[in-house]
This record gives sequence, structure tokens and C-alpha cells, in this order.
Amino acid sequence: MFKSLRRLTAILACAATVTLGAASVHAAPRTDLVLGMSVEPAGLDPTVAAPVAIGQVTWQNLYEGLVRIDRNGQIQPQLAKSWTVSPDGLSYTFALQTGVSFHDGEPFDSAAAKFSLDRARGEKSVNPQKQFYSVIDRIETPDGGTLVLHLKKPAANLLYWLGWPASVMVAPKAAETARAEPVGTGPFRFESWAKGDRVVLARNPNYWNASRTPKLDRVTFRFLSDPQAQAAAMRAGDLDAMPEFSSPELFELLKSDQRFTAEVGQTEMKVVAGMNSREKPFSDPRVRQALMMAVDRMTLIEGAYGGFGQPIGSHYTPNDPGYLDLTATHPFDPEKAKALLAEAGYGNGLSFTIKTPQMAYATRSSELLQAMFAEIGVTLTIEPTEFPARWVADVLKNHDFAMTIVAHAEPMDIAIYARPDYYFGYRNPAFDAAIEKAESAPDEATRLAAYGEAQKLLASDVPALYLFTLPKLGVWNAKLEGFWSNEPIPSNDLSEVRWTE
Repeated sequence: MFKSLRRLTAILACAATVTLGAASVHAAPRTDLVLGMSVEPAGLDPTVAAPVAIGQVTWQNLYEGLVRIDRNGQIQPQLAKSWTVSPDGLSYTFALQTGVSFHDGEPFDSAAAKFSLDRARGEKSVNPQKQFYSVIDRIETPDGGTLVLHLKKPAANLLYWLGWPASVMVAPKAAETARAEPVGTGPFRFESWAKGDRVVLARNPNYWNASRTPKLDRVTFRFLSDPQAQAAAMRAGDLDAMPEFSSPELFELLKSDQRFTAEVGQTEMKVVAGMNSREKPFSDPRVRQALMMAVDRMTLIEGAYGGFGQPIGSHYTPNDPGYLDLTATHPFDPEKAKALLAEAGYGNGLSFTIKTPQMAYATRSSELLQAMFAEIGVTLTIEPTEFPARWVADVLKNHDFAMTIVAHAEPMDIAIYARPDYYFGYRNPAFDAAIEKAESAPDEATRLAAYGEAQKLLASDVPALYLFTLPKLGVWNAKLEGFWSNEPIPSNDLSEVRWTE
């Protein structure tokens, strides 16, 4: 009897072990995610400030637009399910999604869409892309599901612009507090923000789009500026993903670890050293051209970013439609650079300061520029500048700089050089005309030809030193899928990210 009892106990114990083992094998995948970013956003409303970190937290997670840009850079319907364009290109009629609510319960309809666009284009607007909306003459709302934009002139890029973070729809009643408490229509809701540390989002249980219902219940964005800390956090499991890892050297280390997926993708981030053309010496194009000829781009890319990245000759990336390789317009030639400086009256040398955001690519690039400029008798002083707040105040708003360096992340943003008050201070009527022609072009061939002319003018005039494109060095837990390999628009769209086990 006792033998039988012992045998029964052993069988039950074995069965329990098998059952527990099966349960652990089939345990549900995680539904939380901790994602690292190098830069903390200064606010959480991309319609009132330019730094890309705002969109990297909020765009397609908290906020949505009439249309969106997908992972392949294509325009897709979103809060507008369809649209028609009049034959003369002056009217866009959008059919809006129905049954959509903002996170605060306020309905999204044509009135809310009109509010968002009027707020973006209004006299008091501080929208970073306000000039996009200046083409709109008036907005009509025939009914709650229809929005009509009447334009002053044709705008070939209008739909593309409407897919940017600056064009998202904001809840009218929550617009004034959106910097700190964002309210959108997206798949996640804002939960909390611990300044200097993290932003937490939670899944929106009432999300309107069943085809993009998120697989994650909770997302934490953690802000770690130091690459060593980023790598350590990844290896310790404190971070699950670093979609834009900031150290190419440490990236190779993580790439060799089978626990991670590591991918090198393309971005729209153009590293340029902008010069203040309003003032001497940069008001003289010969000085700007000489400095461009002092730069060995391939050596710069190797030293600043471990060989990752592609050289550029204007404010355009190789993955943009109509790209021209203009790196040979002012090729590396130190002797010719010195002669051109002497012709401009600076044969005995030249000194100025570069305001450098405290990010790895900018610091390293500035140090290499410092050494390259020294070879042609130019003394460059590096002034570390906190980003984004100090840099935005000094450079972008007050134009208090001689030279600066930054990665411009917005896609197809070559038109910034036509803005009369932009920080470069570049003015060229021929360039303005080329941009005007591109943005009102009746067909793609005319549009791309005009952009080609604009690229050539920038490459010749050199209002900024065109250096290289930053790659997207993405690292995440190998059990995750759904991240974007490339970045056609600055973002961390998490709607398709999920754990596989």
C-alpha cells in the first residue's frame, strides 16, 4: 500500500512538473516596452516646437494627422480616409474617419481638424512649419465628416506636409496644455512625465483603428544621453530598445551579442555646419566655399561616425527623389581653399567659433573640422551648446552664432533656405524661384527638375558645409519585432511593435 502511495505521489509530481513546464513554454509575451532616446524633448506638442525628439515620442503614438508617412516614406490615409483634388489643384476635399475621439473624449470631426489647421497657420502660430500652411486661403466644413482646403496657389507637397509631426490633429479643449499633457487620437495615451528621466504612455483602450491596434500595453521612453550608459542599460536589460543608438563603436559591440537585433538603416538626417551669412566673414561666398574645400568628407565620416553615413553635397539625401550627387562641386583641395581665402582678404588667417550641440556626432565632427581648418590657417573654437533649449534660443531664434553644426532631420526640407528669417541668413532669388517652381509644379518631372536646380545652387553657394547623412543605428531585443529599419521621417512609431515570445 505504501509503495503504491509513493508511486502515485511521484506520478502526480511528475505531471505537475510537465504542466508547469508547458505553462512556462506557452507564457504570454510581454506587453511592456522600455525604449531609450539620447535627447529628451522639451515639450510634448510637435505643433508648437521644432526639435525632432518631440515627434519621436508623440508622432503616431499619441498624435495622428489627416494622413501619415509610412515606413517606406509613402503617404497613407489616416484621420482622412480619402481625398480628392480639383483639376486646378486649388481645392482638396477630405472625407474624414467617423466615430473617432480624442483621448479626453472630445470627438474628432471637421471642426476639430479646422481648429488644428487654423491654429497652425494663424497669426499667433508658433508652429515650426507655419509656412507650409500659408498656402491655405480658407477652410470649409460642409459637415462633420468633410473638410475642404482652398489654396491660394497649387502646392505639390501639401499632402506630404500634412503627414509631418507638425501637422497632427490636437484636441481643441486640451491644446493650451498639450506641451505637458498631450491629448491626441493615437493608439497610446499620455500617462506621466518625470522630467530628466522618462515619459510613460499607456495603450488607448478606445482606439478607433482596429487595423493598427497596438500589441503593447505600456511604453516607457527613457532619456540617456551618454552612449556608454545606453550600451550598459541595453546589456543589463534595463532598456529593451535603442532605435537610434548614438555610438558607432559600441553599436558594433552590441551587434555581436546574439541577444540583440542590430540594423543600419537610412534617415533624412543631414549633418551640416551652418554659417551666419548675415555677417562677415560668411557674407562672402568665397569664405564659405574655401571652408568646404578644406573638408575631407570621407575622413570626417570615418572619424566622427565610424565610417557609417554617406557624404552629401547639398541639403538633400541620397534616398530623396531627384537626388543629385554634388559632392564634387567644391571637392577637398586645401591649397585651393587657402588661395580662395587669400582672395577674399583672409590670407593671414581667420578665427571664429562653432556652437556645438552636446551630441556625439556634433562634438566629433567639430573636432575634426577644427583640425581640417587649421590646415588652411583657420582657427576654430568649439563652444559646447546645450541642445535643444540653448541651441534653439541662440541659433535658431536669435541668430547669435558664426557657425554651428546640427543634423537636420525633417525630410525634403531643402526649402528652409528660402525662408527669409531662417538661421543661415541665406538669400538668393534664383534659389527662391526654384523652390517656388518645385512646390507649384503641375507634374513630377517639373518638380524634380526644380529641386535639382535648388540643389545645385546650394552646392555652389555653400550657405552650410554639407557633410554627411547620419545612419539609423537601431538596436533592440531580438525577441522584438515591428520597429522601422529606416527613418523616412523622425519617429518611433510603436503601433506594430510586439514581443514574439
